[in-house]
Order: sequence, then C-alpha cells, then structure tokens
Amino acid sequence: MTDAPDGRPRPADQWRQRGIRGLTITRDVSVGAWRWWARTWDRLVAALQDEAPVGAGAGPSPSGPLVEQRSAPWQIVVPAQGYVYSFHIRATFAWSSTVSLRSEVLSWYADYFMPQAIQRLTRLAADAARELAPHRAADLEKHLQQALAEQGPWCYQRGDLEVSCAPDVAVRLDEQIRRAIQPQINRLIKLECRLEEHLQQARYAEELSRRWVVILDEHLAVAGGDPDLASARQHMLSRQRDAIRWIDELLDERRRPQRGQFESPNVPPQQNRPATGGDLRS
Repeated sequence: MTDAPDGRPRPADQWRQRGIRGLTITRDVSVGAWRWWARTWDRLVAALQDEAPVGAGAGPSPSGPLVEQRSAPWQIVVPAQGYVYSFHIRATFAWSSTVSLRSEVLSWYADYFMPQAIQRLTRLAADAARELAPHRAADLEKHLQQALAEQGPWCYQRGDLEVSCAPDVAVRLDEQIRRAIQPQINRLIKLECRLEEHLQQARYAEELSRRWVVILDEHLAVAGGDPDLASARQHMLSRQRDAIRWIDELLDERRRPQRGQFESPNVPPQQNRPATGGDLRS
C-alpha cells in the first residue's frame, strides 16, 4: 500500500479499509443474531416437547400426569319431553395426556378441543332428554353419568399428540318447573319427616318390648310357672311382633321409588300400634 505525498492514505485505500470494517461488523452482528435465534428456537422446541430449556434457570418438570380442570363457559340447555321446558346442565372437563406436557401446552389443547367436547356432550344429553318429562332432572343426570362412565375418556388428536378429557355433569331443573313442583316437594319432605318419626317410635317399641320379654323370662325362671307372668310375657311377645311388622312396613314405604300419590306413611291405627310408653308394663 502506498501513501499520498503528504503521508495520508490514498482515497482508494480509505474506501477499502472502510469496506473491510463494515463487513467485519456485519459478520459479527449476523453471527450474534444467529446464535440468539438458535437459542430461542431451542427453548421454543423444548417447551413444546416438555423438555427442560437449555440454561441454568430451568427447573424440574412436575412428576405424574398433569390434569387441567375446565368448566364449560356456559350452561348446556337441552329440551325435555314435549319441547316446552328444558334441562340445564353444568359440565366440567378434566383434560390430560399420556405424554407429559407443560401446563401451558395442555391448557392450549384444552381450549382448542373444548368446543368439540361441549358439542359432543350436548348431543348426548339431547338424545336422552327428549324422552324424559321436564321434572326428571335426577334421571337425566344419572343417565348421563352412567353413559359417560361406560364410554370412558374422550380422546382428541392433533398431529402426533393425543389428549383426553373426562366430562362430569350436574343437571338442574328449568326454573318454571322448579317453582311448579316446589309445593309438592315441600309436602314430600314433611311426609318423609313423619315417616322417620314413626320409624323411630316403632324401633323404640320393639326394643322396649324385647327388654320386657327378657325381664319376664328371668322372673319366670325364679317363680316357676306363674300364669300372670306367662300371660304378660305372651303380651310382650305380641307387642314385639307388631313393632317388627310396623318397622318392615315403614321401611318398605321408604324404599318406594316414587310416592306419586303423596300418601301418608303407613301408620297403624292407635289401638293396633305397639305401645312406646308406660302401658307396656300393664
């Protein structure tokens, strides 16, 4: 390289040096940008594959399968028999995968497949609801829970990854139906309370008469064949049998699937009911 007569570099040499410096800076910037992009890409791939990202700040992955609980963003409404009233269904979905995933990845898949799961549950509920009267919400809930248990988890696949969800449902009555049957439900509750009260009385009568039979047996063993004691013993045995029969009738009444006639509990007349008080001693 030759310099100008005044000792300064020639213009051509100046431009060549500037060009070399520019290329060097561009190369360094390009290499640095590529390294940053490579590190970012590795972290992104590791996150999608649930691998620990490269670096010192990575924590251990959670152990065991991850489950994402999601509630349907709205109530599922399906028409009841007659298509006048409806059933209202609250649904929750437990999302999981056989492959270990990070929570944000599983959450994304849950959001992605939630509309399909809701649509499938709606079809299942609608098929069953159209055959049920609008006040039979409990029957619809029982049917859906049984059908979901038989089907098992619902599986959805995107690419090579498969996730599954287990739906759970709770069925509520139409508000107009609930108001219409409220008086009948209140009456049933009162009848149930009366039945429970009579059942306690019957059990108490059976227990009391049984104890008296034991006491009379002890006195008969000491006094011999006392006719009065023997008659009292037979009377207590008869009362005990009446109490046992009353208990059986009340339990049969309770086990009835429906008491559509709202009849009173099966209470024997006062003269035939087992005594529960002091008249057992007479």
